[in-house]
Amino acid sequence: MRISEHWLSEWVGLPDSTRELADRLTMAGLEVDAVESAAPEFSGVVVGEIIDCAPHPDAERLSVCTVADGTDEPKTVVCGAPNAATGLRAPFAQVGARLPEGMKIKATRLRGVKSHGMLCAAKELGLSEESAGLMPLPADAPVGADLREWMDLDDAVIDIELTPNRSDCLSMQGVAREVGVLTGQPVTRPTIAPFAPVHETALPIELEKPAACPRYCGRVIHGINPRAATPLWLAERLRRAGIRPLSLTVDITNYLMLELGQPMHAFDRATLSGGIRVRGAAEGESLALLNGETVDLTAGTLVIADHDKPVAIAGVMGGQATAVSDTTVDIFLESAFFAPSALAGCARQYGLHTDSSHRFERGVDPQRCVEAIERATALICAHAGGEPGPVSESVEVAHLPTTPAVSVRPARVNAVLGTAIEAGTMQQMLTRLGMPSLANGEALHVTAPSWRFDIAREVDLIEEIARIHGYDRLPSRRSALPARIPAESESRVALGRLRALLVDRGYHEAITYSFVPADLDAQLDPDHTAPALANPLSADMAVMRTSLWPGLIRALAHNRNRQMSRVRLFETGLRFRGALPDLEQTPGIAGVVTGPAAPKHWDHTERPVDFFDIKGDVEALLAMLGADRDCRFESTPHPALHPGQSARILCDDVPCGWVGALHPATARQLDLDGAVYLFEIDQAVFSARALPAFAPLSRYPSIRRDLAIVVDESVSADAVRDVIAAAAGEALESVELFDVYRGKGVSDGCKSLAMGLILQDNSRTLTDQDVEAVMTAVMRALSDTLDAGLRE
Repeated sequence: MRISEHWLSEWVGLPDSTRELADRLTMAGLEVDAVESAAPEFSGVVVGEIIDCAPHPDAERLSVCTVADGTDEPKTVVCGAPNAATGLRAPFAQVGARLPEGMKIKATRLRGVKSHGMLCAAKELGLSEESAGLMPLPADAPVGADLREWMDLDDAVIDIELTPNRSDCLSMQGVAREVGVLTGQPVTRPTIAPFAPVHETALPIELEKPAACPRYCGRVIHGINPRAATPLWLAERLRRAGIRPLSLTVDITNYLMLELGQPMHAFDRATLSGGIRVRGAAEGESLALLNGETVDLTAGTLVIADHDKPVAIAGVMGGQATAVSDTTVDIFLESAFFAPSALAGCARQYGLHTDSSHRFERGVDPQRCVEAIERATALICAHAGGEPGPVSESVEVAHLPTTPAVSVRPARVNAVLGTAIEAGTMQQMLTRLGMPSLANGEALHVTAPSWRFDIAREVDLIEEIARIHGYDRLPSRRSALPARIPAESESRVALGRLRALLVDRGYHEAITYSFVPADLDAQLDPDHTAPALANPLSADMAVMRTSLWPGLIRALAHNRNRQMSRVRLFETGLRFRGALPDLEQTPGIAGVVTGPAAPKHWDHTERPVDFFDIKGDVEALLAMLGADRDCRFESTPHPALHPGQSARILCDDVPCGWVGALHPATARQLDLDGAVYLFEIDQAVFSARALPAFAPLSRYPSIRRDLAIVVDESVSADAVRDVIAAAAGEALESVELFDVYRGKGVSDGCKSLAMGLILQDNSRTLTDQDVEAVMTAVMRALSDTLDAGLRE
């Protein structure tokens, strides 16, 4: 919201400096993003009047003008503007003047005629981005007056960055109200009196969707001057607010939006058939908009229509066919309240964003519709003439927003803020904000005003008191409130521990969007249907992710495209699976690696990362669960992973994740060279780990026996380990795989696994006979169960 400081000063008394005003607004929660001058620097420009205009003797497109500039002698000026004419008053840069960008005006000769100065267009003074001729000034502009001073161009424009909950400050009235509270100065509103109707013409209004539009007001004005010019003061206020002046009627509706915060629209009465209907769009309807686009309306979109056709998208943009033009003499003024929930996302659905939709989506005061109609009528009749009719209003009170009653305890305010503000001071603050309070016992009872959609609870009023008191004035001491620290379960592995472990192993944490491309998500996680967004920001953000892999893969590709050969990324976050209202949000932890297994170093040869590197990282994570949790890997195909390098992660025989190499076809499609490895684990598995407990150490020596067996290629080491553990019984302390061999001496389709068995007893020293009995039982079990034999 761009605020003219001089315009604001007409509403309320301001601090001594613009800097102080900006600081106080920022400290009150209305962040000032920038402070700019209303016009770029220039000097020596005055109001000039062309008292004679004749064609240049040697140039068809030039005129020789005699310009009065308030000095004793008129000046001869050669001008190329097409609108130069006798009697026109326009900015005149005298000899010696300096224009924006450092241009200095000198007396010069153009096509044989000496020119003493320059008549200026608005663009040449930095007051417009485009210009078709000289900037016309009002006929009563004082000739010779300094233009900068007469137009008040030393004004400061304050750009305020508002949060979505402060839609009440999207107007001069709202900002003035805030400044009045901060400075203690009274707010002076313009006098708005009902305008007596001259005729009885009125359009009937029907509210077919009262929940979306509970109030709609309109007025017919006959006989306006369609070519009436917008007064300079009004055009300047629009320009400083960032709105380009167009025509008087349109400019006045825009002005009311800036002044009172009520968006309005004017229709050409002659183009409307019958009355006004606020309804949902029908299937197959379309509308040509003011911006020149024609949109196919989605069924149910809230529209303003006459008895034949839609004429505007409600609260967003009007239609071209009913727009006010330079031949319009009868107009219909519209002022309405649209529920924010009904308009949320409507403009974006059609690729639009307008000043009106910006306000209606956040909330407009539902009690200002008639007031805005009266104010606009007065301005139109004052500058374009016309005869107004009565104000037509259709309202469904049951659907209008209610103003909630909220209580706030001064003692609670001071306890939360650490202040000692008196209850009477709090009452004054709230009253100035339009929320007069009634003291009852230990609480102040407040009714929220119609323009504040964000006041619903006690904490909202505490925030209001805090920001008006000044965030910078709140004490920085520690609060005296008792600290309540919830007990943390020892069986849960903290997410911070998992993050730290991955960082220690060379990973970098990534934070990616929850919105991902639909095709990529389907390619990486085809077993789950991604929830589609109704109004995606772009095609690359069309669905909610069902896996963390799409975001990590895109981050990896981004880094590889910037010459990062070694990438190790991990992310923790939510996956979204299913559809509303049964949408599941499950937290996960995932990682992706590619490139060399270790950073470059002089003492070793570079080796590309492989499946067992990332498997080791996953094992390190699962080791956090303790030795009592049975975590293993099961060779299982996954659509997104390499057929021969894909494993399901099991914890206590319950699937909890995947690890493997990215499918080569997907890697080629994403233009990723080299192998890419991924893992993803449900965070829920880390919520229950085995607590460490003391176990006595055996006083008796352990014995190691190594066993080399030949098994079928399809037999996994885990299967061998399980058979050994079951057959060895309590004497087995641990078993580990220390070698895998394929080659000479081993039949095709088979492999040799070398297992190391550690045997120990807590009550005695094992004898050779004990060990041999265990080894015999183990070999018998391996032979019977897995058809394994000793390697020769």
